[in-house]
Amino acid sequence: MLTTYTYPKFEYRTPPEIASGQTLKVPVVVVGAGPVGLGAALDLQLHDVPVLVLDEDDTVSIGSRGVCYAKRALEILDRYGVGDAVCDKGVSWNVGRTFFREQEVYNFNLVPEPDHHRPGMVNLQQYYLEEYLAARAASRPNIELRWKNKVVSVVQTGKTVTLKVETEDGVYTVETDWLIAADGARSPIRRMLDLEIDGKIFMDRFLIADVVMKADFPAERWFWFDPPFHPGQSVLLHKQTDSVFRIDFQLGWDADPEEERKPENVLPRIKAMLGDQREFELEWVSVYTFQCRRMGSFNHGRVLFVGDAAHQVSPFGARGANSGLQDVDNLGWKLKLVMDGKAPARLLDSYSEERIFAADENLLNSTRSTDFITPKSKVSKTFRNAVLGLAKNHAFGRALVNSGRLSVPAFLTASILNTPDEADDTFAGRMLPGAPMDDAPLRDTGADCWLLDKVGNRFIALYFADDAAVLPAPTLAMLANLSCGGIAVQPLVISARPGRLAGDIPVLEDPRGIAAQRYDAKPGTVYLLRPDQHVAARWRTLDAKKIKAAVARATCNA
Repeated sequence: MLTTYTYPKFEYRTPPEIASGQTLKVPVVVVGAGPVGLGAALDLQLHDVPVLVLDEDDTVSIGSRGVCYAKRALEILDRYGVGDAVCDKGVSWNVGRTFFREQEVYNFNLVPEPDHHRPGMVNLQQYYLEEYLAARAASRPNIELRWKNKVVSVVQTGKTVTLKVETEDGVYTVETDWLIAADGARSPIRRMLDLEIDGKIFMDRFLIADVVMKADFPAERWFWFDPPFHPGQSVLLHKQTDSVFRIDFQLGWDADPEEERKPENVLPRIKAMLGDQREFELEWVSVYTFQCRRMGSFNHGRVLFVGDAAHQVSPFGARGANSGLQDVDNLGWKLKLVMDGKAPARLLDSYSEERIFAADENLLNSTRSTDFITPKSKVSKTFRNAVLGLAKNHAFGRALVNSGRLSVPAFLTASILNTPDEADDTFAGRMLPGAPMDDAPLRDTGADCWLLDKVGNRFIALYFADDAAVLPAPTLAMLANLSCGGIAVQPLVISARPGRLAGDIPVLEDPRGIAAQRYDAKPGTVYLLRPDQHVAARWRTLDAKKIKAAVARATCNA
């Protein structure tokens, strides 16, 4: 067990279906109570969808495992109600440094501009994130958590999925309309349905060591190529909470995983890095290999795959849990519309298409990072070292350094759900259709707030005005009546001046013009925002027919 963390033990309760012999019928089942599975349940709960979560364990993950949570994942966690807990407990950072031997050759800043609510990254051991998510899920009225409930059989028909669930008290049956498989890289659900996952396993091994120590290292990401304390290999250092530091040592493919885990082999590596004088305790050790793989499709009938069950990437770049949370952020609102009969099942195909695009982007970046970090030939290593040698003094060399391109949200610019800009509408900046929204500081009736806290979970028409108090009556009437085919569209006005509207349309003030600048907005500019805080469409003038057509397109009703 760990010295810095006490594992919770979640209560197992005997399922009443074992005694009654009845089949439990629920709208949605999530298998797997890791960060992605719990995220899926919380996302659906925001849409008032009842969810049953099944997990074969009764505690959180062993060891720190996932460490880095990127800005976009933090913004999603804000919607799920745990963003503050993660940021308050974790170690926030924006700066990363790369060293070649003993010299710094490259550094970066994940958030180079001010006025963002969340930092570029927060480091926090995965068990804390799971604990916060589990507590949040347990407090929600539409989520039932069943621990020590292991799915042993999955049978899919045209309209339902039937599960056999094994417990210490016996087996019972669950029938569900939709099954979300969040059961990890080895996904038993994927195996039960005889589905494949294809890709590449890289022939290298890495040692993870979580070390407890008092050190004045800054809250930054440090990566070494060929350091004197681990010659010929690479090392990564991350600061976590509770004075825990994550150290990753490259070992090479020939390393024996069982031998490398032994303290008598781990401790000398750490002492060589930290020096004999620094006191530390070894908290947790693991050995892993890189994998870059994904399924051919993330939706199979009524079974939907998310997170590591659908795709796996190497850990350099922090793309695992971050991309999994973006999966469920993309999926939840679409599944709700399909369940309510307000969108066709084709909308769930768009989940697979959009998240496969994101997965391929992650896989490409992870593969490139892995090839740079672990060159497989003398020629590749010579090139890599030449790049590192040039990087200190030459910008073109720094551009080629790749110690793990860090997780960023996918810009879904090619999505079929987007409405393209009109020919006469020109925009600057990056908030184009398909983009994840940029945050901005605003004011709400005199109190400071953030844009992303005011949007999400529904379609929103974001209207920019110079002075909301003088908007003409026809504009207000149009904003108040934007629903499309039973799909509500909430108007939200961003005003440069602190004027208020008469009526129920909310107004946010943009006194410093930061939101208008980030969205290249002039008075009258309109953005249609998806429930997952991606841009669906934008125009320079308000037109209710165009907004309704864009909503229809974004829900596959066009």
